[in-house]
Amino acid sequence: MTFEEIKIILSNYTVGIAGCGGLGSNCAVALARVGVGKLIIADFDIIVESNLNRQYFFYDQIGQKKCFALKNNIERINPNCIVEAHDVFLTEELICKFYANVDVMVEAFDKAEMKQMLLQTMLTHFPKKPLIMGVGLAGWGNFSQIKETVFDNVYIMGDMQNEVSDNNPPIAPRVGIVSNMQANKVLELLLKESL
Repeated sequence: MTFEEIKIILSNYTVGIAGCGGLGSNCAVALARVGVGKLIIADFDIIVESNLNRQYFFYDQIGQKKCFALKNNIERINPNCIVEAHDVFLTEELICKFYANVDVMVEAFDKAEMKQMLLQTMLTHFPKKPLIMGVGLAGWGNFSQIKETVFDNVYIMGDMQNEVSDNNPPIAPRVGIVSNMQANKVLELLLKESL
């Protein structure tokens, strides 16, 4: 399959991304670059300088809302990608409202309790919809431990061990690896019917 054929196929799909930080911003950019037709993104946070070590933002965007800055960045990369951006703190109700019609859902939260809430919401309301999560991406090194773990329609990327803390921060290389694994899994799921 040529890249032009891939882009045509992907242009018909919608991917949801919950969170626009390290995982979400990098995954969204990767998906926009390959031609996904629509992205639905949500985050309530603003960009701070410390985000720039791993998130797809620029110095002059500090102070802006992440969801709107990411939308602007994606539109510069691929103006054909429709980006629906929501400046909200996601809850079960809002997840059901915004992401009901996505083809694949990507979890990109920082906090474990938010990851759990999204997982439970998807399993309860959309059990057949693929969910791609990122767990265990902090620090550096140990590349061989980063892998994919599958539970039915839930795909977990990461080492499932190295959680973020003050002494084990998220840093660009491992965050980039996991976010691109998430994007790669989205492509695998969306393109499998066309092979």
